[in-house]
Amino acid sequence: MKKIILTLVLGATIIGASAQNERGGISQDMLQEISKGYTGSAEQKAVRNALAINPISELSVNSENLSMCDTHFSHRVKTKGITNQLSSGRCWLFTGLNVLRAKMIDKYDLPEMVFSHNYLSFYDLLEKSNLFLQAIIDTKNEAIDSRQVEWLMKSPIGDGGQFTGVSNLIMKYGVVPKSAMAETYQSNNTEQMRNILKLKLREFALALRAEKSEKSAMAAKTKMLTEIYRILAECVGVPPTEFEWTRYDKDGNAVSTKTYTPKSFYDEYIGEDLENNYIMVMNDPSREYNKVYEIDLDRHVYDGENWVYLNLPIEKIKEMAIASIKDNTAMYFSCDVRKFWSKEKGTLDLNNTDYASLFRTSFPMNKKERIQTFASGSTHAMTLIAVDLDEQGSPKKWMVENSWGENSGYKGNLIMTDEWFNEYMFRLVVEKKYVPSDVMELMKQEPIMLPAWDPMFAPEE
Repeated sequence: MKKIILTLVLGATIIGASAQNERGGISQDMLQEISKGYTGSAEQKAVRNALAINPISELSVNSENLSMCDTHFSHRVKTKGITNQLSSGRCWLFTGLNVLRAKMIDKYDLPEMVFSHNYLSFYDLLEKSNLFLQAIIDTKNEAIDSRQVEWLMKSPIGDGGQFTGVSNLIMKYGVVPKSAMAETYQSNNTEQMRNILKLKLREFALALRAEKSEKSAMAAKTKMLTEIYRILAECVGVPPTEFEWTRYDKDGNAVSTKTYTPKSFYDEYIGEDLENNYIMVMNDPSREYNKVYEIDLDRHVYDGENWVYLNLPIEKIKEMAIASIKDNTAMYFSCDVRKFWSKEKGTLDLNNTDYASLFRTSFPMNKKERIQTFASGSTHAMTLIAVDLDEQGSPKKWMVENSWGENSGYKGNLIMTDEWFNEYMFRLVVEKKYVPSDVMELMKQEPIMLPAWDPMFAPEE
């Protein structure tokens, strides 16, 4: 009897395995067939030996493109100094402030100028905490496993972001020079602090969902934010409400010494309406061009603005970028920075690496297909400061000021070929005065709302 049962069980197992293989599993016959991909030829063994003891990034370096490119640019924005975000995800903030400091240095002929990133980072994390907690209150009647609540719980806070955060935060809180609020270890190395804040915010979220009324939830939120404020103050310092600052000329002579508030300092030295003077454009061939899009709940400040952008062909974006650079105005720029990146040269060039030759295959996906399959997306923001034009006025290469320190890349910058720009540039924030009238007309459309969890719109770090 046992033998019969065992035979039946084995038979059922074999039948089940066979049925599974027919439905798409790897059968023994299939395994035998696909294993022929590696034959152990001399060529394959040589590659296997090299891969056993070397990084792919080094073996794929294109030896035909080792020389440094020409570093001359026909048009370049006047800038001074390189910043360093260290181990933090604040590239968006460094980029936005680098755009403004270039203007201030040029306007007042300063020897140098660095704004306090820590000052705005404090308020960014405080505002994001409020944004999360208020969103929890707004969705407290939804199931905890609903798509929106799940998205909120997965990422209650981070220090990444985009230009809307720069504009909303500055217009609300102003700016201060670095001397008024210096960096701390925690502001430069944010991971552990972020993890503590995430843990507290998730704990607070459960408590808010249990509140009986909106009034009690709002009162509870205020107490929660009091604790968040204390943690932030202990980690990165207390933001100044008033400070003294001396302006020097390019020769180091003191010009004036005054006491400022963060708002009065901004008004005197920058004075721009950041929320209404710029537009964000995107090159995303996976979505329809000439349409305006808005990302739901993708903002830094609850009472601020969602991220809104106009999707345009790449050539239209280049026209505006060139006009801005020619007028000595830097721009907020974001891209997929680590694709075909040469760390040694500080260049972004499709010919820097040759994965196809190393693995004897091809990688034919275009930009649209890479976006659709999550193979590419915007990962890092930098400041676009230069373009090199040929005799016909067409761009040959571009340069961005990075925020990885002066010893990174080419003197703290990255140089990209125009071909790389086409494939891996995604976003540009440009002043309206450089935007053609037909493009501004497109901005009048009702935005198409996209969900907050769309992977194309992860915060830039």
